[in-house]
Amino acid sequence: MEQEKKSLSPPRMSPYVFTFLLIGFGLWCSWDGWLTNDPDMMKHANFNRILSIVLLSWGMYDFFKIRKKQRNKKQSED
Repeated sequence: MEQEKKSLSPPRMSPYVFTFLLIGFGLWCSWDGWLTNDPDMMKHANFNRILSIVLLSWGMYDFFKIRKKQRNKKQSED
């Protein structure tokens, strides 16, 4: 019984989870900043526009960084 408890480990998370969250929030802020016609959101438009630029660029940077890291790791294993 003790040996079974020790061998169980939590499932591994994809390295892209944080990246997809960044891109998702960036797209949401883009919608609220540039595309929405809701008058209540107009007072937050500048914040959403700036945040969308930051989050989308950070997400794209993170995506290519992780992809390059995985490619280098795969080549080193071969």
